[in-house]
Amino acid sequence: MFAACLAGFLSGLSLIAAIGAQNAFVLRQGLKREHVGLVVVLCAGSDAVLIIAGVAGFSVAAERAPWLMPVMLWGGVVFLLGYGALRFRAAWQGAEALTAGAGAPATARRVVLTVLALTWLNPHVYLDTLALLGALSAQYAPFQAAFGLGAVFSSAVFFTALGYGARSLAPILARPRSWVVLEGGIGVIMWAIAASLAWQALTGGAG
Repeated sequence: MFAACLAGFLSGLSLIAAIGAQNAFVLRQGLKREHVGLVVVLCAGSDAVLIIAGVAGFSVAAERAPWLMPVMLWGGVVFLLGYGALRFRAAWQGAEALTAGAGAPATARRVVLTVLALTWLNPHVYLDTLALLGALSAQYAPFQAAFGLGAVFSSAVFFTALGYGARSLAPILARPRSWVVLEGGIGVIMWAIAASLAWQALTGGAG
């Protein structure tokens, strides 16, 4: 049972730790110290729901509804392009808009909607949790539940560390120029992911 739990933890961590839209947003909120706890809970909670669903066998949903993955994929592409454009605009606006302590903070509602969109419109989330982790858990029968628990725990640990650990970078990013670079970098990540997803859709790599 312990081996299954450890395998789930390591497998989940290896997938979640990859640079992506969701992680970039968590990092940004952690640096700005805005609704960090809310962001961490939403990200980890969403992952938990998807991991549990995958381990419980709901990965067959994509096979029963072939239209589901293409719809999620293109929805994710559109959202990532739009969100990336917003980050480029923020970088272009300069220091006044990007200083952590300046300007009106983002509302909790806006943060919630952004987190949910970055999570549930990202096709990779479904592929990693419902499909990949669900399939891996079957190898640890009859301890699939322990595998899933380990994966859920890895998500909670990662997002907590990313959200609250970002504060240690505050002195480095106290300079307005650093925030311009950060916003621009996040925009690049968003568009790169969108391009990757679109390529998968056009070449059939996601199916």
